[in-house]
Amino acid sequence: MERPNAWQTYSADQLEELERITGDYRAFISDNKTEREACASAVELARAAGYVDLADCVRDGRTVHPGDKVYAVNRGKSLLLAVIGREGLEHGVNILGAHIDSPRLDIKQNPLDERDGLAYLDTHYYGGIKKYQWVTLPLAIHGVVARKDGSVVTVAVGEDPADPVFAITDILPHLGREQAEKKAGDFIDGEMLDLLVGSRPLDEGAEKKDDAVPAGADTVAADAASAGSDAASAGADRPAASFFLKVVADKLGCDEEDFLSAELEVVPAGRAREMGADRSMILGYGQDDRVCAYTSLLAQLACEAPERTAVTLLVDKEEIGSVGATGMTSRFFENTMAELMELAGVSGDLALRRCLAGSRMLSSDVSAAFDPEFAGVFEKKNSAFLGHGLAFNKFTGARGKSGSNDADAEYVAYIRRVMDEGGVHYQTCELGRVDAGGGGTIAYILAKYGMQVIDCGVPVLSMHAPWEVTSKADVYEAYRGYVAFLATK
Repeated sequence: MERPNAWQTYSADQLEELERITGDYRAFISDNKTEREACASAVELARAAGYVDLADCVRDGRTVHPGDKVYAVNRGKSLLLAVIGREGLEHGVNILGAHIDSPRLDIKQNPLDERDGLAYLDTHYYGGIKKYQWVTLPLAIHGVVARKDGSVVTVAVGEDPADPVFAITDILPHLGREQAEKKAGDFIDGEMLDLLVGSRPLDEGAEKKDDAVPAGADTVAADAASAGSDAASAGADRPAASFFLKVVADKLGCDEEDFLSAELEVVPAGRAREMGADRSMILGYGQDDRVCAYTSLLAQLACEAPERTAVTLLVDKEEIGSVGATGMTSRFFENTMAELMELAGVSGDLALRRCLAGSRMLSSDVSAAFDPEFAGVFEKKNSAFLGHGLAFNKFTGARGKSGSNDADAEYVAYIRRVMDEGGVHYQTCELGRVDAGGGGTIAYILAKYGMQVIDCGVPVLSMHAPWEVTSKADVYEAYRGYVAFLATK
């Protein structure tokens, strides 16, 4: 049952819409490379579309009614958006669920090191990566530094053309015989993913007490001066590291101790680009899973006065098991739905349980696209192909479906009808050959409530690599498919 290539069916108007949506998508993933950034941008878009903070409704005792739009933020890293439908919440809701974290390198709490005149920041990789893919790339640092006085400093260095970038070095091939004889997974040890951040020694004699603090940093000027002095006093022991600390003090007003309460993520530097002579593809960082997060968000914002309440979840920590207070295994979703139902006049735990069990969900997560260069790990007729539309995975997991949610036949038939009636290009797939490996999503977590759930998302080439590839057509069809799903009764 070969599915048609979506590109061959588009009208001029659809192609125009496709280019607009995918252009906005490229900008979104270029500007939002962390879960905090993606969450903040999503909130900004939601507020512009008329959404109000659920916390404000609770505080003010405001009730919600059909057509009302609300959002709730969880620690700046996950988000729930809802537009209230005409049908009572106790009968269930339609849910899109994606994650906004991506594989990366996290800077350790005590990271700064100097070896032979070079200053490094130690990292700890996050999620499933091939470590060798991260060496010799231009890298940026994004995140926040929380200071003891309660202030939080935002960091984003390496994206502006005027910014410096950072890198992890590799051995030259002339001296790499021993490395080349290792298995690929052993080329680079995890503790070797050290970010090179400086080589210039601090010249203590040239330091002035009145070092200028850049415009916009007035509120931290005093701390910067103090931190700069501390860096200078340590310069004799670690001259290159001390120069780095002085830059940090001047630019951010932070000292080395502040790394203890920082969340700094190392990501590929640079913007997402159109790929291919035909410009049919997108090359960018973090498309797993911000490609599904963005299209889900867009579909949610396009949803007006639905029959059933429409909900979109954008969550954190999926790449490491959906753990923690901002992951899907937390009670954020359940608690927020309870608050929403209370404001809608539907009280009680039993009503909440009925709502969750009666809900339908698309677990909006990417799938592996068939790659002819590695055809041996795929089972072709059950693979997703670039340009053939939104990909549905009845089950994920590994080998004997371990760790998967396996959607029932009735729900798959329902989804087929929704997509066909919406004119959406879609395909069905598995991640790869049965014994080749496997992977998981948040689907099984929501299924614990008894709701119907199936995985569906955009096929990706080079998944989990620093730069991933998607088809514009599949991004467009994901948006169209999510719109069709949220509108169902």
